[in-house]
Amino acid sequence: MTNQQVQSHVLLDGVVVVSLAINLPGPLTAARLTKLGAHVTTVLPPSGDPIALYQPEWFADLHAGQDLVTLDLKSPDGIVEFDALLANADILITSSRPSSLARLGLDPETVSKKHPRLCQIAIVGESGVNAENPGHDLTYQAINALVSPPAMPITLIADMAGAERATQIAIAALFHRERTGAATHQEVALADATYDMAEPNRRGLTKPGGGLGGGLGLYAIYETKEGWIALAAIEPHFAQRIMSELNVDASIEAFAQVFKTKTATQWEHWAKEIDIPLVAIP
Repeated sequence: MTNQQVQSHVLLDGVVVVSLAINLPGPLTAARLTKLGAHVTTVLPPSGDPIALYQPEWFADLHAGQDLVTLDLKSPDGIVEFDALLANADILITSSRPSSLARLGLDPETVSKKHPRLCQIAIVGESGVNAENPGHDLTYQAINALVSPPAMPITLIADMAGAERATQIAIAALFHRERTGAATHQEVALADATYDMAEPNRRGLTKPGGGLGGGLGLYAIYETKEGWIALAAIEPHFAQRIMSELNVDASIEAFAQVFKTKTATQWEHWAKEIDIPLVAIP
């Protein structure tokens, strides 16, 4: 039997997902599973999702191809409708504190008794006994030294990395269930995902002056005659080629001088012609 190429959007065909998660990590997870072919129903509270207010276009993109249902899970009728959705589901995604879920009768133990084949993926801020602690992307980046005051982070590392991890864990939980017959409850902590994302910085690799933090001439940002460029030529064949083409050594000073002779756009075109990882910074 030979390997068959299959489009990624059908890999989870037949898998049914129900998501209770609002804000960002949960909807990102649900969106990733949707793109892999799962049938996703997102259950919104009567108050809606904050993303729909401050980023309506992104909200629409995140929920494209899904069924959106509004249920009041504090009401008996809402719970009945929700249980009906879970009866046919393979995965449940939540992003509330454990105590909040418990008050709704949606703690892992209760849900598992009603729906023993349901894989539960709980996205929380911190893991274990700290899961009740309040926090958001900014605080998780801050505690992992990924914030440089007074500047705000330029992306949402905790939410984005947490969503990728939750997607991975959801698929692993499905595999485990199919292999053993046992559904499980898995906790994905945003703080843990951020801690792992900060590893290059803790190792000193991306700190200012570190090997990938501006300390190498072959991996740095340079000002040009007009605009800026990013050079990432650390592999030996790239390094040898660019030094030979420009007739410079690998020092930051040498590159800085030569890059001032053309514009960022010109350097980008040049780099494409000779196959060098160099791009103009928008």
